[in-house]
Amino acid sequence: MSVVPMKRIQVIALRRDRKAVLEYLQVLGAVEISIRRKEDDVFKKRDKSKEQQVFLKNADRAEEALAILKRNVPEKTGLLSSLEGRKELTKADFERLMDRRDEILDVCFDVISLDKQQADIISGIPKLMDQKKALEPWMQFDIPLSMKETEKTAVFIGTLPGASSRESFYTELKRLSGIETFDADIIYSDATQTCLFAVCEKKDAAAVQEALRKMGFAAPPLSDMNPAERVKEIDREIEESSKKLEEIQVRFEELAQSRDEIKFASDYFTLRAEKYSVLSELLQSRRVFYLAGYVPETRAQEVKEKLESRYDVDVTLKDPGKKDTPPVLLSNNAFAAPLEGVTESYSMPGKGEIDPTFIAACFYYILFGMMLSDAAYGLIIFAATAIILKKYGKTMESGMKKTMQMFFLCGIATTFWGFMFGSFFGDAVNVIATTFFHRPDVALKPLWFEPINEPMRMLTFCFLIALIHMFVGLGAKGYMYLKKGQVLDAVYDVLFWYLLLIGCVVYLLTVPTMTDMLGVNTLSTALQKPMMVLMIIGAAGIILTGGRESKNWGKRILKGLYSLYGISSWLSDVLSYSRLLALGLATGVIATVFNSMGSMGGDGPVGIVMFILVFLIGNVLNLAINALGAYVHTNRLTYVEFFGKFYDGGGRKFKPFTYDTKYYKFKEEI
Repeated sequence: MSVVPMKRIQVIALRRDRKAVLEYLQVLGAVEISIRRKEDDVFKKRDKSKEQQVFLKNADRAEEALAILKRNVPEKTGLLSSLEGRKELTKADFERLMDRRDEILDVCFDVISLDKQQADIISGIPKLMDQKKALEPWMQFDIPLSMKETEKTAVFIGTLPGASSRESFYTELKRLSGIETFDADIIYSDATQTCLFAVCEKKDAAAVQEALRKMGFAAPPLSDMNPAERVKEIDREIEESSKKLEEIQVRFEELAQSRDEIKFASDYFTLRAEKYSVLSELLQSRRVFYLAGYVPETRAQEVKEKLESRYDVDVTLKDPGKKDTPPVLLSNNAFAAPLEGVTESYSMPGKGEIDPTFIAACFYYILFGMMLSDAAYGLIIFAATAIILKKYGKTMESGMKKTMQMFFLCGIATTFWGFMFGSFFGDAVNVIATTFFHRPDVALKPLWFEPINEPMRMLTFCFLIALIHMFVGLGAKGYMYLKKGQVLDAVYDVLFWYLLLIGCVVYLLTVPTMTDMLGVNTLSTALQKPMMVLMIIGAAGIILTGGRESKNWGKRILKGLYSLYGISSWLSDVLSYSRLLALGLATGVIATVFNSMGSMGGDGPVGIVMFILVFLIGNVLNLAINALGAYVHTNRLTYVEFFGKFYDGGGRKFKPFTYDTKYYKFKEEI
């Protein structure tokens, strides 16, 4: 339940071993390479970007091939296959596939080539269909549409916009061209176009062509065949294209058998690119190379011993300097580790900060359970995650496994609060007993109380949780101050706030109006004066020290007053915890509404079927929506109200040089 201390590691080894050393560091997956030393007359960097680009290009080709296969031959996977994680590859399989990497790349090229052929054919078919449609009005015309002339005449074959008769065409052409010696025939005419055939003497061709242009004349799809023959040819081309697409699809299905090998190629070339990226950063002389980085203290000695036992290397371990900003690796017990993803989503601990995961976990499950607060929903979440973890826990990816473990514990908390508040699919027990067994006296009694009947009691409890939650956060801030030896800062920024807030809370509990509203016992008025003293001491301390970084007392007091104004944010933060009441009530009320709707059909066969349908649909929706709401708002209370009291973050996650693959995970022996 802490941040794992880091060691700074420096490695100097023979240059001939640099690739082997890097590959072994990838296997160990324990060192984040971070070289700060600059080039000098002896140690230089060697540019490996060209080699890296080759490997990246090959990895991109493999990914492109996989995307094409996925589109044409979808991989058959189960509903929960994404939970299985990456496949484990043995050393023998790794070496076998590595030897075939060039063959696998050829398969990728075949897939990409087929995709281009398929795209060309698919784009060509609509063009053929358009040509066929354009030729339909010309089907009775037995002359090739590409014909331009005879020995003595010029020929014009094409279309005019709109409907036109032979007589009107004659009249307009004569008017525009001034020529009378020509002939024309209307092949087809409708409201949108007129297909025609016209001839004139060659000496008049230019004038007729200009006149036709002014009339909107357009040439048809040209062909050396007559329209009927060309349509038959188009039909044959479309049929051949369809057959070709079928052949390509069969070929895709054959190539899809190499999908796993292509996945390996993607991983392999990505790893090679990463290695060459690191090679470009290494400092190398003629005979040796130098690298440095960070290694977790728990593995530092192991890495040192393994490197020195395999290679001629000099490995130096030392603590990071004051100016160093080592990466952050979290380490928590089984209770808190599932929440590491929540912490990482916010920010990793900054330098000198504690890992907040454990103290966040102490409240996270409670808050989630109170928001969902239905025992049946909790049992469903608990059972579902337990089954998933049992079946896929050994192969599941670390992040997904932690998420499942988090919801497993959230399910337990939800079940607990559900029984405490007497909710099991809302009031399903009472509704079923009343409607179908005529036993209105049967109901699930709450172990504590029902929030829907005592909302103010629930609201008061929410405010109590809020104060405890935020006071713990403030205490964590004090702990960090004390850990750094900043005792006075702990007094100024923590103790004074405790005095002010505790004084305010206890004082309010001595006021009957406030206690009547909250439904709690009124404390003795004798506490008012001591609490006033605490509030005054706390407020005065905050005012005098809130701006202590300023040497000017005027500015210091003003900043102190502004710090004291922060008490308003405490009030708003406490009120934010009313969402525990709102979401908890929403879950129960919605379930109750669906139960009431389902029971409207009575206790007959129709009523039973109706109840089952409404019950299933309603509770599935209610569980999905409110579980999501509980997750989102629990994160919100953790990030804003809790972390806001003590946690800044700003650290960066530890990213070791390792086999960071997408499809396969490799055993250490590789």
